[in-house]
Amino acid sequence: MPPSVTIADLIKGVNDLSAVRVKICGITCVEDALAAAKAGADAIGLVFYQKSPRAVSIVQARAILSALPPFVTTVGLFVDASRCEIDETLDAIPLDLLQFHGSESPAECARYRRPYMKALRVKPGEDLFARCSEFSEASGILLDTYVQGIPGGTGQAFDWAQVPEGLPKPIVLAGGLTVNNVAEAIAQVSPYAVDVSGGVELAKGIKDHTKMHAFVEAVRQCRLPM
Repeated sequence: MPPSVTIADLIKGVNDLSAVRVKICGITCVEDALAAAKAGADAIGLVFYQKSPRAVSIVQARAILSALPPFVTTVGLFVDASRCEIDETLDAIPLDLLQFHGSESPAECARYRRPYMKALRVKPGEDLFARCSEFSEASGILLDTYVQGIPGGTGQAFDWAQVPEGLPKPIVLAGGLTVNNVAEAIAQVSPYAVDVSGGVELAKGIKDHTKMHAFVEAVRQCRLPM
């Protein structure tokens, strides 16, 4: 796909430009994927990082994607994976969007010629304009909490005041989001989308269907300024 493709092009079922989109990450089974879709999630995330308690195999991922209804975007998350590993996954599974959550360079992210989102773990005082600009071909930028040695899924929020207005890419906000703080996060950051994993779980890798529904409902009450 051409570099001009954006996350907005991939979230096929949402037409309200003031609506904040929802990605539920760390889906590990068909039941949770269907519950996420029923709750109204715009996208689900599948983790292809074997050190994660939310990791899925190609067999698991194929079963999940086969069961999903239309218009739910599927995102594959990789952390400093080899080219061979990513190619093998892409050959086996029709992912809509790649998410790179490690130290991948812009060239490494773009080499697969697929729409991708780059995760940046936000450190205090970080120049997010400069960091976002490095990934000029990205469809969007995911902002997550920096914890040394942990690439994501920390369950901790960062200081949302660090996110400036006017960043050059659609922003997906992650890190410690729950039904109790997501409205405040949206009010401060005005993200294109929010990404939740641990905030809607019973245990790592097992989603709480009631929490997923409540989270999506909380987001749907929010609107971006037009």
